[in-house]
Amino acid sequence: MFICVTQTLHDADNNSPQPPPLPARTRWAILAVILAADVLDLLDATITNIAAPTITADLGGGPGLVQWLGASYALALGVLLVPGGRLGDRYGRRRLFLLGLAGFVVASLACGLAPDPTTLVLARLAQGAFGALVIPQGFGILGATWPRDQIGKAFSLFGPAMGLSAVGGPILAGFLVDADVLGLGWRPMFLINLLLGGAALLAAARLLPRDPGDRTVSVDIRGAVLLTGALLGLLGGLIDASAGGWTGGWTGRPPILLACGLALFAAFCHRQRTAPHPLIEPTLLRNRGFAAGLTLGVVAFAATAGLLYVLSLFLQQGLGRSPTGTALALIPLTIGIVIASIACHGLIHTHGRRLVPAGLLTLLTGCAWLTLLIHRSGTHTGTWSLVPPLLILGIGMGTCFGTVYDITIGDIAPTEAGSASGSLNAVQQLANAIGAAAVTSVYFRTTGDTTHATTVSLLTVAAALTVCLPLVALLPRRAQENEHH
Repeated sequence: MFICVTQTLHDADNNSPQPPPLPARTRWAILAVILAADVLDLLDATITNIAAPTITADLGGGPGLVQWLGASYALALGVLLVPGGRLGDRYGRRRLFLLGLAGFVVASLACGLAPDPTTLVLARLAQGAFGALVIPQGFGILGATWPRDQIGKAFSLFGPAMGLSAVGGPILAGFLVDADVLGLGWRPMFLINLLLGGAALLAAARLLPRDPGDRTVSVDIRGAVLLTGALLGLLGGLIDASAGGWTGGWTGRPPILLACGLALFAAFCHRQRTAPHPLIEPTLLRNRGFAAGLTLGVVAFAATAGLLYVLSLFLQQGLGRSPTGTALALIPLTIGIVIASIACHGLIHTHGRRLVPAGLLTLLTGCAWLTLLIHRSGTHTGTWSLVPPLLILGIGMGTCFGTVYDITIGDIAPTEAGSASGSLNAVQQLANAIGAAAVTSVYFRTTGDTTHATTVSLLTVAAALTVCLPLVALLPRRAQENEHH
């Protein structure tokens, strides 16, 4: 969400008709509602990084639940992000925004009341699905309500708001878990969405302008269903194998799930070649720079998503930190992400794709430092000794996050920019789901103590990032000149 926001905003600005004049107070109130919805999405995308060990201790579910908590939300959000945007175009952005936000609040209630792991994972899937209805509508609504000569002011607030949320969200989650409000343990972390989301919903119903939509817009629901089934099968097989091993040989559940996932993915690829309005335009994949950037982004974002989960597990299971202590310990990493993302906004047009290997090498440096530190000190690793490598990791992540996809669309035709941006945003979320499952699978399947499992996981992340380096030469040299406001 935070990573690709600039191009999405740009598309909304360019594609929206000139809005009728609205009072300044009304425009700012609409912006506040949309920002609140986006902040809720970012918070719920990250809170389980901190709370997963506490939730599994309460509900059971073991490593499988830890992996599904983050993967399920990101999977549903990623698969449905592009269809969600097109549904808003078809049925009206206001209608889809309200429906998505109401569903998100109800799904949050289901998460907070979940009696068992299965119910919680299904509720997380619902959260992500309804979030995918909300997020694409906000930028279009802003483009339709703000004059073009002033919309830059609105868009400029998204970066700081998302940055503050990235820092404050895990801290809030850790505080709510440790506070054990009314003896509810981790549940207020989701139940607080009833207050925050409910207030945003009431304000949205009052403020957002009505729009009829365009019933001629096509939505590839079949493609979305095939992709959902494919990823559920692939992630289910991976997670099941990491939790219980490959019991039953080739007729066991993990191989069957993986085979079903691969078959559905093949059907999805065929659908993308034949559908009149596919989720990812085939012409984009024939563009060498776009295909290379898409592949690089999937691997890099998957690796870093898994890294964040492993760090949280090491801090809590290895060092015995509380959820709040874990969130505070990870602040240097988040600060590095925010600083580098903001810095790259001004550097991308002068340095182009050179920023991408700089980010990857910085990430590898931080990963190597952290690996050596944990290998040497193990469960006696001090919190302050983690600050330098975590800060370096954050700077590397922020440099990649702030450049990879902007460079990827550098030589995309203007008519394909909207499709490319939406596809990249969706793929980013799917990479988060894949990474959370894959890297934590390595962590849980590694024999030995927490220190050894963390070290092997970090080496796996480093190997994935190293694979990304040769792809840099295939990227476009420059970002599009009109990407940023």
